[in-house]
Amino acid sequence: MNAIENMPAWAALLTALLLILGGSIALIGALGLMRLPNFYQRIHGPAITVTLGAGCLLLASMLYFTVLQSRLVIHELIIAAFILMTSPVVSMLLMRAAVYRDLRVNKRLAG
Repeated sequence: MNAIENMPAWAALLTALLLILGGSIALIGALGLMRLPNFYQRIHGPAITVTLGAGCLLLASMLYFTVLQSRLVIHELIIAAFILMTSPVVSMLLMRAAVYRDLRVNKRLAG
């Protein structure tokens, strides 16, 4: 017998919807990374979607384990807080490094 068989239908449906939504959002961000032509456009897709996609996946995990264990499971909130704090900072630092690199290359070409 699987643990999923013990879940109520509403929890299984909500968990499945959150997993599908999170996976779809992450896929869209990956496609943006792959298809867009330059670095500045490529960084935009994953920077935005990683937070929302990971949030949906973490909510699905939190719901699943909360229902199965019949107690509130909030470990995922710590992971979500870490992602929410680090993802924008990393994206900003990558973009600043690229701008600095481009300014140095343009300065060499001009001078």
